Amino acid sequence: MAPRLLVLRALGLGDLLTAVPALHALRRAFPDHRLVLAAPGALSDVVAAVGAVDALLPASAPGRAVPERLAWRGPPPEVAVDLHGRDTHSLRPLLALRPGRVIGYARPPAPAWREREHERARWCRLLRAHGVPADPARVGVAPPAVPSPAPGAVVVHPGADAGARRWPAERFATVARTLAGDHRVVVTAGPGEERLGRRVAALAGLPRAAVLTGLPLAALSALVADARAVLVGDTGVAHLATAHGTPSVVLFGPVAPELWGPPPSFRHRALWHPGPDDGPRPGDPHLAAPDARLLRITVPEVLAAFDRVTAGAAPGDGGQPT
Repeated sequence: MAPRLLVLRALGLGDLLTAVPALHALRRAFPDHRLVLAAPGALSDVVAAVGAVDALLPASAPGRAVPERLAWRGPPPEVAVDLHGRDTHSLRPLLALRPGRVIGYARPPAPAWREREHERARWCRLLRAHGVPADPARVGVAPPAVPSPAPGAVVVHPGADAGARRWPAERFATVARTLAGDHRVVVTAGPGEERLGRRVAALAGLPRAAVLTGLPLAALSALVADARAVLVGDTGVAHLATAHGTPSVVLFGPVAPELWGPPPSFRHRALWHPGPDDGPRPGDPHLAAPDARLLRITVPEVLAAFDRVTAGAAPGDGGQPT
């Protein structure tokens, strides 16, 4: 049996995609190991597209909590890597398996945790401290095997887990209505966001068929991969655009793009308007009301950013970052 390497990242879609560079680094550093990722089973399609993971071990907990235990079978893993958290709490389910080697921020020789650090860079720096070369710029995932439900469309995704990260529906609608004069525009809505998606489409004068709800993750990934551009808040869909190299305009409010935004590239534009004394986490991302910094972003800004990221790019010409 091949030696096994277990990685814990039992979080959401965006969290998985920001860990892609670290997963690629582990794959290169341990080529003979069977790399097992403990993550939510719903992410299986995207996990497969990463190309670095041999098996998915379904694992999750409410919110951003750490799973109490992992359904691991067989002998202890030779290597266990904590990409979930910063303290001993996230190490517990891994240590319970008695791995031969442990990598994590709560395990020497870990570097110091930095509050002002992008998620991609954070986990790569941890691996480098343990002798594993890691490049945070390696963000790409393979395109889905399924076809896009709307090839070449502009994707408008107005939803987010909390109101603090939701730009007003009326502004999304104004942007969608303006772009619909020259482009096919679709509005995507995740679970619980159907009403919001229909409202944005109605205000924009789009047909009901332009609202795409209930898409399986593989179909959503295909939609983003083959899109003209994506207009979105700070959500997992934004990270899909990064992973597929699709032009994106991402709107930030309570948390700075330096922590969760797209990488520097002409294909991506992160919009954020902090106050003069704001740090990287000036607001509460879980509040119901839109964050003040998010509300400072204007419709003309978003339209100008769309023109900038799509200049010279053909629909579906996202390319694959390496």
